[in-house]
Amino acid sequence: MQHDDTTAAGIDGGVPVPGAWPADMTLIPDWIYTDPGIYEREKDRIFLGPHWNYVGLECEAPNPGDYFRSYVGPFPVVVARDEDGEIHVFENRCAHRGVEFCRAYRGSGERFICPYHNWTYNLRGDLVAVPFRRGVRGRGGAPAGFDMAAHGLAKFRVARRGGVIFATASDEVEPLEDYLGPGILKEFDATFDGGEMRLLGVHRNLVRSNWKLYQENLKDPYHATLLHTYLTTFGLFVTANETNIPTDARGRHGGLLTRRPEGRPEVTEEEQSDMQAFRAAMELNDPRVLDFVREFESGWSASVLTIFPTLTALRQTNILNTRLLVPRGPDTFMMVWTVFGRAGDDDEMVRHRLRQNNIFGPAGFLGIEDNEALAFLQQGVRRSRPGYGLAMLGDDGEPVDTMITERAIRGMYRYYREVMNLR
Repeated sequence: MQHDDTTAAGIDGGVPVPGAWPADMTLIPDWIYTDPGIYEREKDRIFLGPHWNYVGLECEAPNPGDYFRSYVGPFPVVVARDEDGEIHVFENRCAHRGVEFCRAYRGSGERFICPYHNWTYNLRGDLVAVPFRRGVRGRGGAPAGFDMAAHGLAKFRVARRGGVIFATASDEVEPLEDYLGPGILKEFDATFDGGEMRLLGVHRNLVRSNWKLYQENLKDPYHATLLHTYLTTFGLFVTANETNIPTDARGRHGGLLTRRPEGRPEVTEEEQSDMQAFRAAMELNDPRVLDFVREFESGWSASVLTIFPTLTALRQTNILNTRLLVPRGPDTFMMVWTVFGRAGDDDEMVRHRLRQNNIFGPAGFLGIEDNEALAFLQQGVRRSRPGYGLAMLGDDGEPVDTMITERAIRGMYRYYREVMNLR
């Protein structure tokens, strides 16, 4: 990528970076979304660095022997529950020749057998069998002194809270509770309160944009009042709602918390003039989709948490889902939506959650709009002359009770710039 004369080269340990990042944090350089070198650095400094990566929910592997496939950043992993009920996370890459050995999305068993050469691993990722390890008739086989224990699968440290599973390759990351910070932890615990979960479904889709843009999207209350007709028209997210936009002390994580009023929102003519998505005459064929059954110890009717680097956790009315962002290069990521309820839900509550879940998902009332907007954004930064995006709304020192702010986006990029050593 070429840059104009206003961008001087930055250096990180002798490795050139595409350009200088302005000291003004309201300016976000385009190249962080497009440059392959930046993406490669993210693998090491972010996904394998001192961060807790969301990998799934315990209800996806409720019993000993259960497992499912997931990702730590772009790296495929297996999440498995062993015979003692402990959760393990290890790379989905055979230690022999690198085969992605686990092909089923989820299942149950006692061991994993690589289809290529049948190297076999237990539910903890330990190597337990190598065919013809001693050769045949005294010839061939593994070298003398071959240590089975030294050739297991690459393992990640695991932390769990409230039924949510995180993994890290780092020995330096702080405990999960400290990583989240007290403000974000409070809202995390409101959604993941330790009650038994019930898996309702998983869906996946590809988004033609950089993974960071989705983290931005859910740290951006400004767009939610302008892009989404459904949110604004039916009062789920409008400027009149009581709002809180918390972040952790380092700016990594954020939340969009709102309290929906009863009935349709009161939107002034001035507000309507700025909200092109608002449609006062629009009605729902099935208004049950807006019903809100209070079930959590939280005053907020909607809570969207972005846990850096790749988790978003949603509680919107009675919708419960997580979204795992899986980078597939600088300009594409996969999103894995895991929809869940509570173990005590009766059939009607399950139907209610699934009915409401049509709001989100790859083709949901909101999801499809975000996906298109982010694809257009990626096209804009990739095809145009290199430049900068603006994140100037709101004051970093102001109260956190306004939607018209980009404070959380700036906070994330201050942290990102630091951990990536970009200057």
